[in-house]
Amino acid sequence: MGETKETAYPYLYETHLHTSQASACAHNTGREMAEAAQAYGYSGIVVTDHNWGGNTCIPKSLSWSDWVDEFAKGYYDALEYGEKNDFDVFFGYEAGYDATEFLIHGITPEWLMKHPEIKDATIAEQLEIVHAGGGIVVHAHPYREDYYIPEIRLFPEHVDAVEAVNAMHSCSRSEYHNNPKFDELALAYARKHNFPLTAGSDIHNTSLLGGGMAFRHRLKSSKDLCDAIINNGDYILTNGDTWFDRNGNRL
Repeated sequence: MGETKETAYPYLYETHLHTSQASACAHNTGREMAEAAQAYGYSGIVVTDHNWGGNTCIPKSLSWSDWVDEFAKGYYDALEYGEKNDFDVFFGYEAGYDATEFLIHGITPEWLMKHPEIKDATIAEQLEIVHAGGGIVVHAHPYREDYYIPEIRLFPEHVDAVEAVNAMHSCSRSEYHNNPKFDELALAYARKHNFPLTAGSDIHNTSLLGGGMAFRHRLKSSKDLCDAIINNGDYILTNGDTWFDRNGNRL
């Protein structure tokens, strides 16, 4: 029997996941999300809760340090589970600018605590701040259409990669935002600008869709994830139903 995609790339990571401890639209805690993801077959998750510019449930009236402490609780809840159960949990967040959203990878809550200026940063300034901290900016679901998105806005000069496979758009089990054209347009946009591609489920509860990025080797940190995305790493993408190579071609 020949090698399958699952055996060739056995380490699957969910790169777009929300918890109820920081995202107002989520339904399960970090621990519950991590436990469900491990049971599904993931090797790890990136907790990307909505930040101060998005659908957060953390009071904006808090001081910056208190806000970050509260915001990171979903991540730390998942991390505690991961450390006890040999499951990778990495920190990120989803930055919102009037419903245009970006996934931030490669930074930590401790780093975020030291950079309160990012709260009022423009999209261009955010990229500079995140880059200085060793992170990257991924345009999340750039062509999604919905009532809460006033317009499609693209920022090719200010992002490092594009989420071209969002399981919520194209997985057969998805119940929200299910329109494959959103991913088709995102892929065309990424190809036009030669952006690396990412994949995730944008999941808000434990009914997982199976989207994400799969690797030949286990990731050691979110820095490994960033390096793979930016430096032409060896990974494949999935929406939970279909597999794609790192260039978005069906496998």
